[in-house]
Amino acid sequence: MRQRFIMTAFGKDRLGFVADMARVIYENGCNLEDSTMTNLADEFAMIFLVEGQGDPSNPRHLLDRLSTECRRLEMEKGISAFVRPITSSEGLPPKEKVSRHTLHVEGLDQAGIVYKISRFLAEQRINITHFESHSEPSPQTGAAMYRIDLTTEVPVQVDLGNLEEGLSRISNELNVDITIE
Repeated sequence: MRQRFIMTAFGKDRLGFVADMARVIYENGCNLEDSTMTNLADEFAMIFLVEGQGDPSNPRHLLDRLSTECRRLEMEKGISAFVRPITSSEGLPPKEKVSRHTLHVEGLDQAGIVYKISRFLAEQRINITHFESHSEPSPQTGAAMYRIDLTTEVPVQVDLGNLEEGLSRISNELNVDITIE
């Protein structure tokens, strides 16, 4: 029986971090399907989509083994790791039709940028599928500049003119540039 899991891990960046996680996946007969990893403030963080063959007579066996290995990593290697099974999407209503758009945001770093933009998008029923942000000093002034790239799924019934109007209001309120592609 095929089983899929999301595994997350984070800890102090060091040599061998990825190898420690990959070992757990490999030694438990699983395959790494997809991943994202990054270093934030000298902490390494990763998310894995993992697939493995479970025991049909004991569906929790693979999950329990992976969970035990996550606890071992915490004690032996200082890696905080967690695993969560992915449930089947059978029986769920079909996803609505969407168009994909990328939003770029740039302006002086300030509290509330992420909240106000993400709250507005949620109110419009727009799903964020990828989010990346970083702060860096402006080459001209040294002031902290904040940049965001968001990949979104916009339901086809959402009026793009109204979306752009709403984003323009937020842009003016926060004094940031927001562009949509």
